[in-house]
Amino acid sequence: MRVVCMGELLIDFVALESGVTVGEASGFQKAPGGAPANVAVAVKRLGLESAFITQVGDDPFGHYLAGVLENEDIDVSGIRYSTEARTMLAFVSLRADGERSFNFYRHPSADMLMTENDIATDVIEQSDLFHFGSITMISSPAKEATLYAAQYAQEQGKLISYDPNLRLALWDNEDAARAGMRSGLDYAHIVKISDEEAPLVLEEGETVPDLFRKFEQLELVMLTRGSNGCIVYLRDGSTHEHPGYQVTSVDTTGAGDTFMAGIIVGVLEELDGSGDFSAIDFDSVLTLANAGGAMATMGRGAIPSIPTRAEVDAFLKSV
Repeated sequence: MRVVCMGELLIDFVALESGVTVGEASGFQKAPGGAPANVAVAVKRLGLESAFITQVGDDPFGHYLAGVLENEDIDVSGIRYSTEARTMLAFVSLRADGERSFNFYRHPSADMLMTENDIATDVIEQSDLFHFGSITMISSPAKEATLYAAQYAQEQGKLISYDPNLRLALWDNEDAARAGMRSGLDYAHIVKISDEEAPLVLEEGETVPDLFRKFEQLELVMLTRGSNGCIVYLRDGSTHEHPGYQVTSVDTTGAGDTFMAGIIVGVLEELDGSGDFSAIDFDSVLTLANAGGAMATMGRGAIPSIPTRAEVDAFLKSV
């Protein structure tokens, strides 16, 4: 089975100290990242084939990032290189508890200039699931390119997962963020929403189960609660809950993406082509996803901290 992810691929410069602002940091650790890229790497490390679609700058950072994914044995034939803009950078400061604040350099960045013509539809055709996020839907033409790819995956009968990743400072205003983040729900079978994102993804008075009545293709929604685990809601009305794992958190960057990958891998393995979400053993799926997400917080940077399946298995034997 194979997963193709689409979206931003960037460099996170993570402050060396916790509890300081970006301006106060004495230095930074360079770490490859970007939410969909983190998912692509985590899917591969957790045991499935992975591919990636994006545009980066035709610059040293862009080629470095493509090389990082290629070294993970991820299909990078869907990566395009722009001479019109540079690769996105993000400077990340960490609070003492490992939570983050971001300062993005994207005025514009290469991923923002993707068009429909840049989408490698053959890579989508060769995959079982298409995963995307909301960041490339913030502005045109990347918004149209992202929705084109999602619609193409839908027309090809692929499973689709979506992460309405909240970076409020990148949107013009809260209303634009709400509309943009919600637009991905039109395509997705699987959606991850954090407790922080829920007020923007859900309309006033709306609950997670209400989404199944409004989006007919939706099968599974995960409401994540950080170290408190998550609740899974299914179309048939059933729910599944997992408490998560308590670890010493250094940097939460990439934790939600690793959790998302664990869900994708677990669901695909359980479905095995059947399409029957009600038959999935969610205890097993959520154990994998929550363990992977917890382990991803134990080091600095997103991709460098993503565990392998063997490391997750060893962690679970130790807790």
